[in-house]
Amino acid sequence: MPRKALAPEQEELERNEEKERKEDEKPARGLWEREPDSGVWWIRFRDSDGKLHREKVGRKSDAQALLDKRRNDRRAGKKMPENVRTAPIKFEKLANYITEEYSDKHHSDSRNVKQRLEKLKGHFGDRAAESIKPAEIDKWLSKNTKTGSTANRYRAAMSLAYREGIHNGHIKSNPVRLVKQQKEGGNVIRFLRDHEEAALRAVIAEKYPDKMCELDISLGTGMRLSEQYGSRLRWQNVDFQRREVDLSKTKNYTARIIPMNAAVFAAFEARKAQVPHAKRRDLVFDTPPRPWWDDVREQAGVTDYRWHDNRHTFCSRLAMRKVNLVAIKELAGHKTLAITARYAHLDDDAKREAVDLLLMPATNLRQMPLPN
Repeated sequence: MPRKALAPEQEELERNEEKERKEDEKPARGLWEREPDSGVWWIRFRDSDGKLHREKVGRKSDAQALLDKRRNDRRAGKKMPENVRTAPIKFEKLANYITEEYSDKHHSDSRNVKQRLEKLKGHFGDRAAESIKPAEIDKWLSKNTKTGSTANRYRAAMSLAYREGIHNGHIKSNPVRLVKQQKEGGNVIRFLRDHEEAALRAVIAEKYPDKMCELDISLGTGMRLSEQYGSRLRWQNVDFQRREVDLSKTKNYTARIIPMNAAVFAAFEARKAQVPHAKRRDLVFDTPPRPWWDDVREQAGVTDYRWHDNRHTFCSRLAMRKVNLVAIKELAGHKTLAITARYAHLDDDAKREAVDLLLMPATNLRQMPLPN
């Protein structure tokens, strides 16, 4: 039976009722069901400071009631409860603050700090910072570092990211504080033997002759890699007249002057000839020794020897030539004499003389004068 035509007023009334019904079914702004038909509703709102919050509620009616309450609290200027859910801060954000804003202003070795944090980001970057447990950090350090000192440097870099995160109000706790520092020291000082140096020089002379001056300067001055390469060593720091290298900014924030011996002086002259148009503000070396150094070590068969060990070689050779520890400390720029004391055992003539006494007959010992 055909539907009876409605009067225009009745049609308008039904259209308005249908519109109101659809509006009632449509979720309010700030109210949504994350998983359709799950029956679990969420709310999204901003607090009195303009910070965005998301909160899981449950039934739609409860969610609507809580959303209204949060908005009323905002209008009244009330602070949100501490347990209101906010988007978690990822470790990547904490690390990026250090690498992009903090490190260049506060670290003399910012390059190393940035490298460590980039490696840490590769594993922890996507994690919520406050979800990372001390046991996880300890496990990562054990797996990815070989020595106690290296582990402690990574631990310090990660702890710094958390500490500044707390200072900036992003997080509330630092799990790295519960990770124990590892013992340092006790490692054998690796220095270059004469036959190893000869092998290295042979390969450099054949494959990388223009790099020989870099090795000469490293072995003859004991400069750290970060001092020889990068912003600290510029031509204005090299005084050819006084035969000195003036390092005004070092790892320890203390200036030091290194005299040039004949080999170092010749090496700087050779480097100057390679860049004849260099200005006083230009870097002496702008590229670290990799990858040519790794290739040279492999070809020469010199194992377990890093570029930094050139610095150990510098200090060790001075100690073996009976240079006093205070002079070695000043030349190397060590912060304390305790660091320099690691090389004292290399001057072992007194110990050799002591054990040689065991070979003397007892009758000869009786004739020796007693020590004072």
